[in-house]
Amino acid sequence: MRILVLGSTGFLGGHVAAQLRATEGVRLLLGGRSPGADLPVDLATARPGPLAGALAALAPDAVVNCAGAVGGDAVTLAEVNARGPAVLCAALREAAPGARLVHLGSAAEYGPGRPGEPVTEDAPTRPVAPYGATKLAGTVAVTASGLDAVVLRVGNPVGPGAPAAGLPGGLARRLARAGGDPGEVIRLGDLSAYRDFVDVRDVARAVVLAVTRPGPVPAVLNAGGGRAVRVRDLVDALVREAGFTGRVEEAGGGSDRSAAVSWQCSDISAARRALDWAPRFGPADSVAALWASVTAAAQVPGAGHSPGDAIVPGAAR
Repeated sequence: MRILVLGSTGFLGGHVAAQLRATEGVRLLLGGRSPGADLPVDLATARPGPLAGALAALAPDAVVNCAGAVGGDAVTLAEVNARGPAVLCAALREAAPGARLVHLGSAAEYGPGRPGEPVTEDAPTRPVAPYGATKLAGTVAVTASGLDAVVLRVGNPVGPGAPAAGLPGGLARRLARAGGDPGEVIRLGDLSAYRDFVDVRDVARAVVLAVTRPGPVPAVLNAGGGRAVRVRDLVDALVREAGFTGRVEEAGGGSDRSAAVSWQCSDISAARRALDWAPRFGPADSVAALWASVTAAAQVPGAGHSPGDAIVPGAAR
């Protein structure tokens, strides 16, 4: 089975590619902006016609779209998260109409949740910021394409290799730089929001199941941890894992999205039924693996991150 992964050098895409590479019977093809990709492409600027020609030459049996932007202005987010999937679907309809498409969406498409009520796939979508709105536009492009397609609405991914731009990955790097200094103070924004954290390795396994599953698959499936975790609790767990002896101060404020979306949790029962999938890793496992990946990278010359690594206060993604 020839499976093309777009965005294979990103956090999610890297884990997806690794698990597909280890899957029997899969020939992995890589697509993106990286040198040496089997399909050199930037979906933000690609045109459907040339992309269709390139796809026809590769003849994939399935395509996984992990390409996406979580930061930047509204124009950048729209180009990558909305236009990109639309162009991909148009090209696939011409070049490989029988290929299955698995597209990574986001729980941010739902918007604010009600405390104590996990959100199902048929819930209203009310994104509160450009990120969620552009991800929703991408989902609509995929589900309306007429292709054999499934969108996995991913919760807040965490785990080994989490990027510095998000709270868990950024905080882990700050903790590593702080070392054992008991006088160190790390200031963060409001950590009172609840998020559905899901291990990136579980997300990758859901992708593998969705892309290789014979027969029809629902158009949209939640791929989350299935429970709401207070961001402050995840921070405390990471601080303990790091053995940090300084102080973490919660300064208030934080991102607009955290202020507008105080509680999120996905109902993952549909994915259990359709894919026989459930998370294998809990938040403690994810935190331990994240810390191990950061400390391992710190031992490799040139693999560290600068002191200017960004943190999104009070937000996980």
